[in-house]
Amino acid sequence: MKKRILFVDDEVNILRGLQRMLRTMRNQWDMTFATSGREALDILDQEPFDVVISDMRMPGMDGAEFLQEVMQRHSQMVRIVLSGHAEREMVLKSVKVAHQYLAKPCDARTVISTVERACALQEMLTDDRLKRVISKVDSLPSLPSLYTEIVQELRSDNASIGRVGEIISKDIGMTAKILQLVNSAFFGLSRHVSSPAQAVNLLGIETVKTLVLAVQVFSRFDEKKLAGFSLDALWSHSMSVGTFAKTVVRERKEEQSMADHAFVAGVLHDVGKLILAANSDKYGQFVKNAHESGVAVWRAEQSVLGITHAEVGAYLLGIWGLPNPVIEAVAFHHLPQCSMCDHFNALTAVHVADAIENELNDTDEPDPGDRMDLSYLAEIGLADAVPGWRIVCENSLERD
Repeated sequence: MKKRILFVDDEVNILRGLQRMLRTMRNQWDMTFATSGREALDILDQEPFDVVISDMRMPGMDGAEFLQEVMQRHSQMVRIVLSGHAEREMVLKSVKVAHQYLAKPCDARTVISTVERACALQEMLTDDRLKRVISKVDSLPSLPSLYTEIVQELRSDNASIGRVGEIISKDIGMTAKILQLVNSAFFGLSRHVSSPAQAVNLLGIETVKTLVLAVQVFSRFDEKKLAGFSLDALWSHSMSVGTFAKTVVRERKEEQSMADHAFVAGVLHDVGKLILAANSDKYGQFVKNAHESGVAVWRAEQSVLGITHAEVGAYLLGIWGLPNPVIEAVAFHHLPQCSMCDHFNALTAVHVADAIENELNDTDEPDPGDRMDLSYLAEIGLADAVPGWRIVCENSLERD
């Protein structure tokens, strides 16, 4: 079935140029072109689309206002901005309504790869209700203590960019959001960045201050609403997995980029739980019931929901534009053999780190046989490395 893409721009010549540039995709995409936000909304009210790509500077209804309407009325769609230089105020308006930002001029390869990636991710979710919920997420809730800490630091007269990066690196929600912004062209910095501290350095202290204090791209988690779900436990587990994954990569003397990917993927591997918990007051009880029944949470999710937190997290991070190695590691951290990867990578490190952390703390995965996929590790020739990895991870835990 063809994917349906809607392009919105008030300049007819721009739309014609896109049509010519993307003519090779006519057999894969059903493309529609609208010259205003109002016209596009009328089209969307009549028929469904998978992706909408909009300019920002348009008369009457600008791109941010249009995408806000799309988010409210057709939230299952992936929302992408394709725009030239826009005023800072306009960009700040778009950071909570657009999943990604592409800068004009933009070549065909970039547009095609961005859309195809978004469409491929959509196929991970067959439940339209979940698509609507996840695609509407504009931020992920943060640990209250860290949220307070980042706000206080940014409000101080001598806010340190190093300190800000350190705080963000400690939080699941903040890490995901800051990497979304730096990995897309919102601020003209589109690049593959997997380090929250590096992302903060690239954005600069004033931009981060505006995003946090004025735009409020971070939010505080209210645990009172979630009986049975502990954000502290999720945070502790996720930070340990990130540390262990980075330790395993460094033990193998792999490139620094893989260590960065492994750390971020480890921190974010359970971000799907955060999404499910923040959007359902029953998820905490669901997790509690799974633990009491001796069933791994992800297996219970698969049985009841038809999908796991791994796919939910990977879907959001994917449409937010985070690097592919991070998305792969999040998506397959329980089932690495499904990735069809035949060598050590960030996914391997996160899978091993997750299993070791659960073994050390006896959390989340009650069934010992459900923790580490030794057959997968044997297939890629690394089963014998596991005892050594356990030791270096335990040592890193003692150092911390």
